[in-house]
Parts: sequence; structure tokens; C-alpha cells
Amino acid sequence: MCGINGIVSFKRGSQYRENVTHMNQALAHRGPDDEGIWNDEHIVLGHRRLAIIDLSEAGRQPMVSANERFVLVYNGEIYNFRELRQLLSEYPYRTQTDSEVILAAFQRWGVDCVNHFNGMFSFAIWDRQIKQLLLVRDR
Repeated sequence: MCGINGIVSFKRGSQYRENVTHMNQALAHRGPDDEGIWNDEHIVLGHRRLAIIDLSEAGRQPMVSANERFVLVYNGEIYNFRELRQLLSEYPYRTQTDSEVILAAFQRWGVDCVNHFNGMFSFAIWDRQIKQLLLVRDR
């Protein structure tokens, strides 16, 4: 099970990178395979990875969408990600991960993407263009 964390601040989010580094360290037991941090001026997102589906480094998170607008940190499994990947075949995939399918679905359907997911999940998507954070967990 992966670990996700982050801090949002409209004062100056990038100053919290060290805090997120400490949060990632505290979550090391949830994701021993890799860790990542992404930040801009308003947000810092952290991720600890337990690699299950795509074991390559291409599945590293936080993951940025192909159009570079959205940034994702995600924990869980989308059981129907292969079917969704076919449905969203116009997206320029770079990995074999269900994480990237979430980004493709969000880019197409926005928040309604969750209605297409069958699985267990929690994720955060930062929209770099409009400076909006979406936090989601499964039903």
C-alpha cells in the first residue's frame, strides 16, 4: 500500500518541501520501493511507492499528466484500468500504470472520472492551471 501526503499553501507552498520529505520518511513502511516529491509555488505533494502493476521507474509518483496540467499522487488499485485505458486510447500513455489511467480519465471527464473507477483508491490531483486541488477516496 502506497502512502500519499502533501501541503497546500497560497502563501508560499514550496517552503514546505522539507516537511513533506519528513512525512514521506514517516510513511516509508507503506512504500518501500520508491519515493517522490513534486512542488510548485502553492503545493508540495509527496508519495511513497509500493510497486505492484508497473514495476518500472515510469510508474514513479507524483505523476504529471502528458499535457503537464495535472499532478497526481495516488494509493490503491483501479481494477478496471485496462478497460478504461482502451476507452481512453487517445491519451498519449507513457506507462502501463493504473495511475496514468486516472490522469487520462480526469483529463477527459474531470471529477466525474471517479464514477468510471472500479477499485479501492485515494488520490489527490493538483490542477496547475487553475490552482485547484481535488482529494478523492473510494466509496
